[in-house]
Amino acid sequence: MYRIDDEQRRIRLGRRHLLVPSARAESVVAVADALVALHATDAATLHLSTCARLSDPGVAVVEQALYEDVSLVRLLSMRNTLFAVSTDVAPEVDASTARTVAAKERHKLLKHLREDGNGLDERWLAETERETLTALTAHGQATGSQLSAAVPGLRTKITVFPGTRQETVQGVASRVIRVLAADGRIRRGRPRGSWTSSQFSWTVAEPWPPSDPAAARAELTGRWLRAYGPATEADLKWWTGWGVREVRTALAAAGAEEALLDSGAVGLVAAGDLAPEPPPEPWAALLPGLDPSAMGWADRGFHLPADHRAALFDRAGNIGPTVWWNGGIVGGWAQTTGGELVWRLLSDVGREASLLIEAEAARLSSWVGEARITPRFRTPLERELTA
Repeated sequence: MYRIDDEQRRIRLGRRHLLVPSARAESVVAVADALVALHATDAATLHLSTCARLSDPGVAVVEQALYEDVSLVRLLSMRNTLFAVSTDVAPEVDASTARTVAAKERHKLLKHLREDGNGLDERWLAETERETLTALTAHGQATGSQLSAAVPGLRTKITVFPGTRQETVQGVASRVIRVLAADGRIRRGRPRGSWTSSQFSWTVAEPWPPSDPAAARAELTGRWLRAYGPATEADLKWWTGWGVREVRTALAAAGAEEALLDSGAVGLVAAGDLAPEPPPEPWAALLPGLDPSAMGWADRGFHLPADHRAALFDRAGNIGPTVWWNGGIVGGWAQTTGGELVWRLLSDVGREASLLIEAEAARLSSWVGEARITPRFRTPLERELTA
């Protein structure tokens, strides 16, 4: 079996994830497609991940792609997580993953409505959704609060988890809006406040046309292998949230080829992608929490030393802001309340690396400007650096 060692995996990561300076992209869409999907749970992460890979970074170009050109769209998809993908990739993500997630979200909401015991059912939900879409069409764009003011049904409160320790009374507005967004009937518009805010406005959208889920899974798997291969079957299962049967069928349909990894596991690459790549120029990067380069695999041993995990992850397994050197994670960074970027190296990387890390910090500061970044998921090292 062909062998691909950890050094070659790090070389591929640097170039294919556009982190090597000579590989940086000219457009937001090129960044999204290179990584297949950008994490969008944290609003700031989406901008930080994109700009780390742009030759000319800036908030305006990301916002133009999201809100003016709408060439980048957010979908609740892999692992029931919010991702941003290009409009070329969106139909594959929708058919392969997002449709299933949307059905589960609707089922969960209907279950809560029935458990409330006040006669709320599918008919009530359908009518509330219709009124919400009518109000949103009239407004053009509206926040959840504005929609609740316009639609009486959205002001309904229900008791969730009745009879348990978790019993609580909640409003349905955010849940109904979440279901409409998962179905692709509404999408997020500009947030209130700055680009770091997650308080979005909403606008009416058209759902993606239906397509064959199995074919979509095969296409998405091919894209993922080209970006993250070599990787294991377990990595793909974790990244997508698919079942084992779906993963294996998709890998076979994509024509995945096998390679032996340093860990002893069998890795998979896209068809014809076994050849080694030459090392790029030395590179450093400061990437945000939940960045795809840190979250693309279940087993991150080839680029993340095991003794760094405790400092860089929260208790739920979310990685915080990271410092990279030549394809490996060597530390973490944060922004103080005064706006200064600070970092701590957890590996001894030498003077050349330190100088390039300082240059990347200056590059990041230059476009972030006066914005203040607090990761949604706080990690031990990030908290220490901002204390």
